[in-house]
Amino acid sequence: MATSTTAAGTSTPAPHLSDFDRTSRSYQQRWWILAVLCLSLLVIVVDNSILNVALPSLQDSLKASNSQLQWMVDSYTLVFASLLLTAGTLGDKFGRRGALQFGMIIFGIGSIMSAMAGSPQHLILTRGIMGIGGAFIMPATLSIITNTFPPEERGRAISFWAAIAGVGFALGPISGGLLLAHFYWGSIFLVNIPIVVFALISGFFLIPTSKDPSNAQLDIVGAVLSIVGLISLVYAIIEGPSLGWGSGNVAGAFVLAVVVLGAFAFWEGHTDHPMLDVKFFKNPRFTAASSGIMLLFFAMFGSMFLHTQYFQFVMGYPALQTGIRLLPMAITMLIVAPASARIVEKIGTKIVVGGGLLITSVSLATFAWLPSQNISYPGSVLWREVALALGMGLVMAPATESIMGSLPRAKAGVGSAVNDTTRQVGGALGVAVLGSVMTSTYAPAVASSIKSSGASVTPAQVSSAKDGLGFALELAVGPNGLGHSVVVAAQGAFVTGMHHAVLVGALAPLIGALVAFKWLPARAAQVDAFEEQDEVEAETAAEHVPQPGQPNPVPQPAFVTET
Repeated sequence: MATSTTAAGTSTPAPHLSDFDRTSRSYQQRWWILAVLCLSLLVIVVDNSILNVALPSLQDSLKASNSQLQWMVDSYTLVFASLLLTAGTLGDKFGRRGALQFGMIIFGIGSIMSAMAGSPQHLILTRGIMGIGGAFIMPATLSIITNTFPPEERGRAISFWAAIAGVGFALGPISGGLLLAHFYWGSIFLVNIPIVVFALISGFFLIPTSKDPSNAQLDIVGAVLSIVGLISLVYAIIEGPSLGWGSGNVAGAFVLAVVVLGAFAFWEGHTDHPMLDVKFFKNPRFTAASSGIMLLFFAMFGSMFLHTQYFQFVMGYPALQTGIRLLPMAITMLIVAPASARIVEKIGTKIVVGGGLLITSVSLATFAWLPSQNISYPGSVLWREVALALGMGLVMAPATESIMGSLPRAKAGVGSAVNDTTRQVGGALGVAVLGSVMTSTYAPAVASSIKSSGASVTPAQVSSAKDGLGFALELAVGPNGLGHSVVVAAQGAFVTGMHHAVLVGALAPLIGALVAFKWLPARAAQVDAFEEQDEVEAETAAEHVPQPGQPNPVPQPAFVTET
């Protein structure tokens, strides 16, 4: 413990700001607080995937084009990912509970507006508004957990948060399928409202207020650069598969992203009040864990994008049945993610995260042997799903806790935003890259099959079939369809493309595993980073008392060392 020296020359313990008041109301109600935070997180995670099952209904009701359908999904992702860093910083500055409740209100308003949309453009706009709310909600939930739970319980609390984040992705198709089976398409947005109202009311009474005590000046330049840079990056990733990776728009967006994000990194390294202190990346625990999360979500989102199509277009399951067959993954993650905290206590972070990424890589690679005909769900798919979810569940919580535990507690909002941004960028990149790999094999194969069938088709019909397996199946069946042979050929082309894509996807967690085994420390030190930060600041303040007329020295951030 650091000590300070009084005017009389006696030594007294320095104030330890990170001590938790275990008699406080928030400490006594911390598990109820966690439940509210997990509910708040669940509503935005489910919204990431629920819209996919409603796209056919939206296309019919709103007369939306394929491009407009894509942007109904992507406008949320684009706004959400680009605002995470700024929203996390504002939460640290002005208060995390306020940021959470502001986000819930905006998300609720956007949900109501989306349910009332009368045109594709209207829904694209309102989905972007929902993305603003989600950007304030997600980092606030994790940063409040960091500031509510003491160090010895934080890993377990984060493991529940990570489990909900994983489960919510699988619950989207199920809940969407159930709602669409009984109600109109707007119900997938209106279902958010009671959850938002409950979370707002309970959060107001339960969640404590917390913020960065330094009251640092806002980094306006950094915020603008981060938003512009992330918008450019995510836009390029989203548009790459459809416009072509070498197209002028995509290449220009990538160049702009590199230039602006490079300027952001330079600015953050030289300003006196950085939004994201780039020195954080010198900490191997922070950097290795962030890399692992990004590569994991690259594989997770990309593979799920392909697997849901495999269930629907190759195995022939409707949306609800597809969601039900994703339940084993959700249940596995719900069990494994909370247990991962206890496993870490026994064998360390390096082995758990690295091993989980390795399991993810191997299990994803096994999907390259899935057949295109005579498929048995339990025999061919179920065990692969469970193995994939096992690896993901082992990684999410320990990697997230490593990111949060390696930063000062006052910077919890920024740390959470980095964690969330790596997830979103990694996920968007996974969908784009694996989708492109699959299409590069599928498109020429299905076009060749249609032409060789001898059927009379227009170039527009062939182009439509190349855009996706669903369009090819529509072209093959029906009164003037091309016949069952084209169905078999199209499904075979898709599965072959999926085989290539999952092998590429398996490389990402493999690289993450190598990074974890090489650089991720085995265990955190007994003193967390934010505790060391507080002690260093207190000691520095005591030992360097400013003389009259001299500026007060500013202590530099301290980082935890691990063994």
